[in-house]
Amino acid sequence: MTITPLYAGALAILFLALSYRVVQQRGHGVSLGDGGDQELLRRIRGHGNFAEYVPLILLLLAMLETGGATPPWLLHLLGATLLLARLLHGIALSYTQKWKFGRFWGTALTFLLLLVTGLLCLWRGIAALLV
Repeated sequence: MTITPLYAGALAILFLALSYRVVQQRGHGVSLGDGGDQELLRRIRGHGNFAEYVPLILLLLAMLETGGATPPWLLHLLGATLLLARLLHGIALSYTQKWKFGRFWGTALTFLLLLVTGLLCLWRGIAALLV
């Protein structure tokens, strides 16, 4: 596997940045939960949303890569789109208050990737059963 680790590594660095943003805001006195701090809540959700979607999509991408039937250009397209989607969404939630473009397109692309990678894996699984 050579393609998935490229995007997993880049996404890990983005996750670290989102994690740091939460820890940085917690330095203002809230050690658990959000304490009613709207800035902290946004940062927590940016971090949490990343943690909710990225691992599954990376796992699906890795399964597609290890099977060998998915062309490398498609794997790169999926990985790059995931990175773009999570950058847009992460910036929108953790770094800004109302960047609707980033939040909308980050979410839309993430959902599209979840659908496409899910369908591709399902197709591979069904095709393997029929052989």
